[in-house]
Amino acid sequence: MSVLLQIRNASKHYGDQILMEDAECTIMSDTKVGFVGRNGAGKSTLLRCILGDEELDTGTIIKHPKLNIGYLRQHDPFLPGETSLEFMMRDSGQPDWKCGEVGGQFELKGKYLDGPVGELSGGWQTRVKLAALLLHEPNLLLLDEPTNFLDLRTQILLEHFLRDFHEACLIVSHDRAFLTATCDVTLDLSLGKLTMYPGKIDDFLVYQQELAEHDQRVNSANEAKRKQLQEFIDKNRARASTATRAKSKEKMLEKIEFKEVQAEQARATVRAPMVEPRKGPAVRCKDLTIGYGDHAIAKGIDLEIEHGSRAAIVGDNGQGKTTLLRTLVQSLPALSGEVKWGFGCEIGTYAQHVYSSLPERKTVLEYLEYEAIPGTKNQTILDVAGAMLFRGSAVKKKIPVLSGGERARLCMAALLLSKCNILVLDEPGNHLDVETVEALANALIEYKGTVIFTSHDRHFMKRVASSIIEVKDGTVVNYRGDYDSYLYMVNKEIDNVESERKGSGPKAKAPPPPKDRGHTNLASPPKKGNNKNVIVDDRSVKREVGQLEKTIAKLDAQKKTLNDQLMQSTEAIAAMKLHEELTKVTTELETAEMRWAELQEQMEAE
Repeated sequence: MSVLLQIRNASKHYGDQILMEDAECTIMSDTKVGFVGRNGAGKSTLLRCILGDEELDTGTIIKHPKLNIGYLRQHDPFLPGETSLEFMMRDSGQPDWKCGEVGGQFELKGKYLDGPVGELSGGWQTRVKLAALLLHEPNLLLLDEPTNFLDLRTQILLEHFLRDFHEACLIVSHDRAFLTATCDVTLDLSLGKLTMYPGKIDDFLVYQQELAEHDQRVNSANEAKRKQLQEFIDKNRARASTATRAKSKEKMLEKIEFKEVQAEQARATVRAPMVEPRKGPAVRCKDLTIGYGDHAIAKGIDLEIEHGSRAAIVGDNGQGKTTLLRTLVQSLPALSGEVKWGFGCEIGTYAQHVYSSLPERKTVLEYLEYEAIPGTKNQTILDVAGAMLFRGSAVKKKIPVLSGGERARLCMAALLLSKCNILVLDEPGNHLDVETVEALANALIEYKGTVIFTSHDRHFMKRVASSIIEVKDGTVVNYRGDYDSYLYMVNKEIDNVESERKGSGPKAKAPPPPKDRGHTNLASPPKKGNNKNVIVDDRSVKREVGQLEKTIAKLDAQKKTLNDQLMQSTEAIAAMKLHEELTKVTTELETAEMRWAELQEQMEAE
């Protein structure tokens, strides 16, 4: 394992805002790092500095001579009319067969490979850009919010890609499930400092909370000590007999240091609207057809959502999730059928078409005061604004100068201050950092009203959803299972497709023979009439299967032990050694499991 990148004494300021101050970290080869921190902390800025698009104020970024960075671009680098295959060939300089082979890892085939890339959805275009990245053979990937607007299937494909990518990654994301699945190390940018933690995001958040609580206890003890010293100094400074002791206490007072605590930053305080719980159906759809103009996306929808439920709308991009939400709130007319809401339903909507049409003359605070329930305390409004990152002078910003993300957060803040007993939310976690997404999830779980929502954030979905509604292939149905069951089904579908592609897809050349592991070569079928050889081979296979099962059990136990040790390690060097051992054991385990599966298939075929 070698050092690919070192950041030393890095400082970066924008006016009075300090993004980094003497920040340091080291990125090792074959290490996947999840990069977290609050919105506006400076994560994207640091990526731009690594890429050379911006410069640090002070400090250095030292790169390995053989460092080859691959960066997932957020803008569209495609030419007019260009196909996915043509873009990959132009971008990478690789031949068509190679581009097609790598594109197959992201299910790019048929019209998705040979059709105009500009006509594909954002998720499919991301697949094309990822395939192009892989063709450059980078040894460090920089990914900035790669899951934004990706549907579940594409997210899982991206995870599979990263799982099989045996080089380093630095991934900025607020999606905890994605970071958990892809990254074994967590890098945090807070209060201008970079902290590398040798563990996954969930363990890091626990560690961060425990550290903040410890520092707060230290600060409380120091504050009590400071008060005692100050009282002694004030009483004894003027007396000649005690003046010397007072001076001594002053020196002690000067030496007291207070820790800068992460928790001292304004914390996300999200409160859902306070409403009375209701019973019975909140909304009924009868023989509903949804779509645009003459184009029907889904037909024959018979749906009922109960008051108090938190219904998650799931399905691939383009299947009609947002269309269904817009039809439910009647911002889009139904093509046929009816949508009937229950008596007394007050509906609040969070969707792109809403936050793109805010009143232009108001400031952030004026808009929230107007939208809040009459009598809401000013501090409550400021707390909700702060949770959505409008702090200090930011509440005085005029709406016309707000970015798209700021407008989205402003709409969410207004919704949380309303008296709505129905919340219809389209991707509520976009534009929010990890902490605020978690606070929003907690608020929605406590909410006594009804929530109907879409989200690509699996951690958020898993926590919030109490029922699942699937939009797929022109139908909308209540999914008979929880979100874990739905995840399992999608994963299984993707695994089956990948197995078929790897097993029966065209190959440029035959794979090399496996390394000699001391087992009988069963690649060739037995000759007819030679039953003795069949019996010997069959016994040999069973013997090897038994040995493999013992090996798998042993390696699995080693992997668990190493993983536990890594989670408890606090020293970076020791953690890297443990990570190296864990990677080796994991590779051996995967090899053994693959061989076991091959032999099982062989025995079933016979």
